[in-house]
Amino acid sequence: MSDRHNRDIDRIPAPLPEPLPAPTIDSHCHLELIANSAPDAPEVKAILDEAESVGIEQVLQIGYDLEQSRWSVGVAEAWVGRALAAVALHPNEAPMVDDLDEQLREIEKLATHPRVRGIGETGLDYFRTPEELRSKQEFSFRSHIAIAKRMNKALIIHDRDAHEDILRVLTDEGAPEKVIFHCYSGDAEMAQRCINAGYYLSFSGTVTFKNAPELREALSLTPLENLLVETDAPFLAPAPYRGALNSPAQIARTIRFMAEVVNRPVEELCDATRGNALRVFGDFT
Repeated sequence: MSDRHNRDIDRIPAPLPEPLPAPTIDSHCHLELIANSAPDAPEVKAILDEAESVGIEQVLQIGYDLEQSRWSVGVAEAWVGRALAAVALHPNEAPMVDDLDEQLREIEKLATHPRVRGIGETGLDYFRTPEELRSKQEFSFRSHIAIAKRMNKALIIHDRDAHEDILRVLTDEGAPEKVIFHCYSGDAEMAQRCINAGYYLSFSGTVTFKNAPELREALSLTPLENLLVETDAPFLAPAPYRGALNSPAQIARTIRFMAEVVNRPVEELCDATRGNALRVFGDFT
């Protein structure tokens, strides 16, 4: 498991926000890093109940290694109507596994499950992966793209310090029908290129950070039909609780901030992000 997922998450949870005026969906979270339990345990139910109490009715539980992807499928099986799953080898995990080809075959087997609706998170991460491992990381990314296309599932992209290479690989391979830039981290120029290609941009708590004006600029030009919202919980709690333990309930805080940036009613953003998530991932029942 990478340092990112092995770090101490024993942090104080962010306070529960005010309920939203309309429901929406957390399109990217890691519940096992909050609950530390079995997929069907009361701890998971408590997280989902808390989120539902403020208007986040469903979540996408995201895979990052083989074992945890299996756990994600278990969540989707246990919480029908409330959770779906995505499966993948994270770009920081893929270069480290002993038999990448075998693990990719296992990910593809998991992807046949009817409650798996996405392949991700996959992509490129030049922040944590040294240059000598990047060819293996790119091979994994290309393999995940192929899986997404064969399975007709959404591709969920992790992009850190690798914007141009991400877009290059998507062009080389031919993008799947549905592509999501998880925790969008590019600028407005890149956002426009993604929008022109029909990709979805998913904004997280990072858009609320004082040092992220480029994300707010990108958000401002993103059409509602290309917009998703996520937590990446337990990471990236929105301001003013940056550094706190994040959870799907905090979508309510992030989407209110997003509504201010784009000068639209909160309910309109809730409706748009929920509708887009349902189009991308399908019904949760």
